[in-house]
Amino acid sequence: MGSAGAKSAVDWLVSVVPDPEGCRWEWERNPLGVTLLPAGRLWDVLIIGARLGYPTLDVLHRMVDRPGPVLADFGDARMGFLVPPGTAERWLGTGVRAAGRGTWIVVPYPGRPTGGVRWLVPPDGTGHLTDPVVLELAMHEAAARIAGD
Repeated sequence: MGSAGAKSAVDWLVSVVPDPEGCRWEWERNPLGVTLLPAGRLWDVLIIGARLGYPTLDVLHRMVDRPGPVLADFGDARMGFLVPPGTAERWLGTGVRAAGRGTWIVVPYPGRPTGGVRWLVPPDGTGHLTDPVVLELAMHEAAARIAGD
């Protein structure tokens, strides 16, 4: 991601907090390269285990030109798919944690290496997210493949 893409991604991400400039200033100076941002405003996050998450991301890459932003946590145990706000309230899938309004997530600075949480698919600054219906289809296909192995 070029510096212009990273800047627009950062602008988009910090737009969810009351003081975007202050958040950006702190985030750029955080030695860990991460910040806490509230879910439920511009995005929700669907969190699944990496055993299903990586195959789901592979399927998504075949289904759509570009999936929405995807995070991997410390140690790659879980992945977080950014989806439209309100998805967390309606999501009924088992084995999926949903982070929506009232929850905060650890977010790495786009385009910068961090000690743990990282972007597998960084945000592009446009607000593009993964359609939860498409994500669910990709999860089902990935689960069927895992079951078949």
